[in-house]
Amino acid sequence: MLACERSFTYNNNMTREQYIKILQRELERINREIDMKIMSGETYVKQSREHKILLRKIHNHYHKSSIKGLMNKLFARPRFQF
Repeated sequence: MLACERSFTYNNNMTREQYIKILQRELERINREIDMKIMSGETYVKQSREHKILLRKIHNHYHKSSIKGLMNKLFARPRFQF
């Protein structure tokens, strides 16, 4: 984990939607911080790294679930009804 990265991890008590919602809220907070720093002329290197990491986490979470669903559809066992 990078020094600037916050530790948002998916746990078993949390649904995927809850996890993504937390990541999105954090992304919005970082966006507001970046906007304020741009307006005041400050550097925002740390926030841009956090932003990139959060975007990657959201993308990876959606990407993994879509690949998993595709694999399940492709290699599903046939179900016979009697």
